[in-house]
Amino acid sequence: MNETRLGEFEEVILLLVGILGEQAYAFKVAEEFEEQTKRSVSIGAVHSSLNRLSEKGFLTSEMGASSPERGGRRKRIYKITALGQRTLTEARDFRVSLWQQFPGLGSELAGFSSF
Repeated sequence: MNETRLGEFEEVILLLVGILGEQAYAFKVAEEFEEQTKRSVSIGAVHSSLNRLSEKGFLTSEMGASSPERGGRRKRIYKITALGQRTLTEARDFRVSLWQQFPGLGSELAGFSSF
């Protein structure tokens, strides 16, 4: 059975693949990670996470067209699968549920259970 839980880093990478759409290739994901989180990340860590997410069935990938700016090399473009989307939804719902139980903060989040 495949592992269906996400660590924080994997969750963010998976979300970024969804956000980037057709531009979801490793370098762009790393660049967007740094922009969104204000934290640095190695391209190797992004590649490893993309590979793990693919092995878990959360992502698929295909080779894009070659480009002159990459010296004729092709990019591997990633796309979220239905399982990946479902897993993200479950992770979000679980986190919102926990926040809603937090004394003093839960009432502020009452309307956020269904984004």
